[in-house]
Amino acid sequence: MTRIVPLGQARELPLWRRPVTLLFLMAIAMPLSFATWSALLNNFVIEAAQFDGSDIGWLHTVREIPGFLAIGVILVLLLMREQVLALLALTLLGVATAVTAWFPSMGGLLIVTLLSSIGFHYYETVNQSLQLQWLPKDRAPQMLGWLLAAASGATLIAYVAIVMTWEAFDLSYNFVYMVSGGLTLVITLYCALAFPQFESPNPQRKSFVLRRRYWLYYALQFMSGARRQIFVVFAGFMMVERFGFAVHEVTALYLINLCANMALAPMLGKAVHRFGERRVLLFEYAGLVLVFLAYGGLYWFHWGVVLASVLYVIDHIFFALALALKTYFQKIADPGDIAPTAAVAFTINHIAAVFLPFALGYLWMISPGAVFGLAAGMALVSLSLALMIPRHPSPGYETIFAPRLPPQPAE
Repeated sequence: MTRIVPLGQARELPLWRRPVTLLFLMAIAMPLSFATWSALLNNFVIEAAQFDGSDIGWLHTVREIPGFLAIGVILVLLLMREQVLALLALTLLGVATAVTAWFPSMGGLLIVTLLSSIGFHYYETVNQSLQLQWLPKDRAPQMLGWLLAAASGATLIAYVAIVMTWEAFDLSYNFVYMVSGGLTLVITLYCALAFPQFESPNPQRKSFVLRRRYWLYYALQFMSGARRQIFVVFAGFMMVERFGFAVHEVTALYLINLCANMALAPMLGKAVHRFGERRVLLFEYAGLVLVFLAYGGLYWFHWGVVLASVLYVIDHIFFALALALKTYFQKIADPGDIAPTAAVAFTINHIAAVFLPFALGYLWMISPGAVFGLAAGMALVSLSLALMIPRHPSPGYETIFAPRLPPQPAE
C-alpha cells in the first residue's frame, strides 16, 4: 500500500527519499528524452521526411495542442494525485521518445509527437505546481535555479555522448531515441518505487480557477508562450536550413547552452532573490528585443554563422530568467490556487502556440526575417507588461495599480 507522508514530516526521511530529491530526479529524467528529441528533430525531419518550413510549423502546432489543453489536468487530478500524474506523464514521454524514429513520415511523426507532447506538457504542469507547493518562498528562486542546473547537467551528458559518438560510431536516430527514452523510463520507475507520496499542507482546489487579480500573470504567460514558440520552432530550424548544421554541430550548440545554464542558473536564481522579479523580467525582455532584431539581421543583412550561434546561446540564457515568472506567481497566489492555476496558465501560455507555428511557417517561406521581427515586437509587449509588476508583489498587491488590500474572491 502506498505510504502518504505529510510534507511537514518529510524532513525526517533520509535525504534520498525527501521531496526535493524527487524534484531533482524528475528534473533530470524529463530532459533526457525531451532535449534529445529536440536536438535530433530538425535533422531527422529534413533527412527522413523531407520537411520544409511549412511542415515543421504544422508539427510544432500539433506538439503544442496538449499544452493548450493542459487545463484538462484539473479533471485528471480528480482521479489521481499530482505526484502520480507527474510520473505517468514522464512514462508516456519516455515511451513516445523511444519510438520516434519508427515513424519517418508526416503522419507518423504527428501522432508520436502528439503522444510525447501530452507527456511533456502534463508533466510540466504538475511539476510546476509541485515545485511551488514543496519549496519555501524564501528559498524558491535559488532552488529553482539549482533544479534548472540539474536538468541542464543531465542534458549535457546526453549531448556530449551524441557529439562524441554520432559520427565515430555511425549512430542511428533510432538508437539514440531508444536510449534516451529508456533512461527516462528507468529513472521514473525508481521514483515510483523509492518515494512515498507527499501530502501538501494546503489542499489544492480541484476546480477551474480564473481570478481577476492574476490578470497580469496571465498576460505575461500568454506573451511568453507566443514569443518562445518562435525561438523553439524557427531558431534551431534556421541553423540547419540556412547554415547547414549537421546533427553533431546542432548538438554542440546545445551543449554550449547547457554549460551556460549549469554555470549561470544558480546565479540567476540568486539574482531573482536579490533584485526581485520586476527588474529581472525587465532585463530579460529588453535583451530579447535586441536578440530577435539581430536574428532578423541575419536575413536582412546576411550576417554570418558565428553571430547566429552567439545569438542562439544568448537567447537561451535569457529564457532561463523565466523562473522569475514562477516566483512572481508564488508570491501573489492563494496557496490552494497553485495546482489549478498552473493548469490554466499552461493553457494560456499555449493559446498562441497552437496557431503561430503553422501560420508563421508560411511567413517563413516568404520572409524569415519578418518572423523574428514579429518576435521582437512580442518581447516589447512583454517588457511593457513587466513594468506593471510591483517591486515586492504579494496577495492583494499583484500590480503597481493595485492597492494593498486583502485578495478578492474568485470571479
